[in-house]
Amino acid sequence: MTQYDVAYVRSQFPALERMIDGRPAAYLDGPGGTQTPQRVLDAVHEYLAGHNANYGGRFATSAETDATIDEAHRAGADFLGCDAEEVSFGANMTTLTYFLAEALGRRLQPGDEVVITALDHEANRSPWLQLAERGVVVREVPVDLATCMLDWAAFEALVRPGRTKVVALGYASNAVGTINDVARAVALARAAGAWSVVDAVHYALHGPIDVRAVGCDFLLCSAYKFFGPHVGLMYARREATGQVEPLHLATQHPEPPYVWETGTLNFEGLAGTTAAIDFIADLGARHLDMVEDRLPAGLQGRRRAVVAGMLAGEVYEQPLARWLREQLAGIPGVTLYGPPEGSPRTSTVSFTLDGVPAGEAARTLGERGLFVWDGDFYAARLVELLGLAERGGLIRVGLAPYTTQSELERLVTALGDLSRSVR
Repeated sequence: MTQYDVAYVRSQFPALERMIDGRPAAYLDGPGGTQTPQRVLDAVHEYLAGHNANYGGRFATSAETDATIDEAHRAGADFLGCDAEEVSFGANMTTLTYFLAEALGRRLQPGDEVVITALDHEANRSPWLQLAERGVVVREVPVDLATCMLDWAAFEALVRPGRTKVVALGYASNAVGTINDVARAVALARAAGAWSVVDAVHYALHGPIDVRAVGCDFLLCSAYKFFGPHVGLMYARREATGQVEPLHLATQHPEPPYVWETGTLNFEGLAGTTAAIDFIADLGARHLDMVEDRLPAGLQGRRRAVVAGMLAGEVYEQPLARWLREQLAGIPGVTLYGPPEGSPRTSTVSFTLDGVPAGEAARTLGERGLFVWDGDFYAARLVELLGLAERGGLIRVGLAPYTTQSELERLVTALGDLSRSVR
């Protein structure tokens, strides 16, 4: 079996050459946005340098822009497992979610109910909470704080046929890495006659997405979380789009995917998004025999390679993340947050260190070339419920396909030093 070629992967990222005070920079900040491979940088540059024009014109660069848009829709479909006309692009996931909430909200009446969760990023909470201004009732699925997992008994009780109109939840928690059973939540929504909305921003780097298997009506993610530019993607099931009327210009194309795409798109970002998806497909082609026995039957072409690439990354990252959790558990003062071992989770590891505010820890680590996040990461509700808001939130380490064992060893050593310094 082919071994995961982390040296090849790292060679694709110019940013990994950076030094901080004589030490190589360790980019453990992936949940906030990954680094960018050279082919994505090249695609953005090539578009702007040689093809830059608005779409729909009768000249070469405009026709090339049209082709860039069409290829981005096809690449997005291969990434998400759907048809090209079901993938729309926007500024970012948050903006697209507000746009979606407005479109669905126009179909809701006072007293209708929307179900969200306490585990989610605020981008999949605030757009729905603001529908309360129209008399919509927003209900929140609680979290078991000991496991950072959703309370499914409460979830089932909150989704009510005839009352619930939208169920919105995250595929995975960007704060603690919990992977939710989104297919189960979508089935609850469908049984109640409600639309289902999945925030896959954090999950999109950590496993293949198959919107058909999940069964959701809408799913959103962001390309900059999986090696691309700052572009938002939204899957909108064609039948679901037909049930609503998004806000759009009178001159705008009324059919999907264009009906969701307001204004002039970030064309260079679309070129970069396609290149990012092709990069994942390249990883899949290079590591196919590592994951071939895990691939669903019937996949072909770029879709098959993309799924293989996502699986290969997690086959590599998950043992590293487990090793890191084991090492952190042995450092005095460290408290880990997340689901129990053996539960579905991403390779994101979050913790606190007694006596050291999260921001201070992140700053100290950053000075040693170890880039980690601190705070609530816009998962403010969960951090509040955990009682960590007053302490500066969590310290978050995110593994990516370019993370190495030696980088994590540096991190463990630095945290051990920090722990001893306050004891």
